[in-house]
Amino acid sequence: MRLNNWQPETITAIVTPSTGTQTPDGSNVVDTDTIDLEEAGLDQIARVIEAKFKQHAFTRLIEGILKAQGYTTYRSPEGADGGADILAGSGPFGFGSPRLCVEVKSEANPIDRPSVDKLMGAVTKFGAQEGLFVSWSGFKPNVQKELAASFFRVRLWSQTEILDALFEVYDRLDEELKAELPLKRIWTVAIPED
Repeated sequence: MRLNNWQPETITAIVTPSTGTQTPDGSNVVDTDTIDLEEAGLDQIARVIEAKFKQHAFTRLIEGILKAQGYTTYRSPEGADGGADILAGSGPFGFGSPRLCVEVKSEANPIDRPSVDKLMGAVTKFGAQEGLFVSWSGFKPNVQKELAASFFRVRLWSQTEILDALFEVYDRLDEELKAELPLKRIWTVAIPED
């Protein structure tokens, strides 16, 4: 307490190493005040997904998430898919509701409105009830604004929603996907913001 002017230690002081400290090899300790560990972790996971799950492999990852959520799925083979990369239905045989028509894009460009409209057509074509458009690079700004009329028919997953869904079901993913994307849950102190 003498080093802290006889004040009790705060949580911030406990989890934040002092700056300017050197390790035995002479290197400096990184100032964790400038590092957002959650953001750094998410960035690492995103880089692994981008490297290992391109094109049809990304569709396989999304199918794995849907299966872990309890859907029975059909994944289209590589190539022309008729507007749906994945068909998913509830229940052991996939005949239950909801029935989803899923389009998956891993490319680097945000998705535009005509692409989402094609998914809406595929929902009707395949007899699904709802559509899910999954785009790693997100969507152009006008897409979100113009979809209010389709609120009960389509959902959009960009990187944030994909990662949220992945983390929610990671423990239930099949072992092959977990081997390709090995993640470890960690706990850390949540420092209150001032």
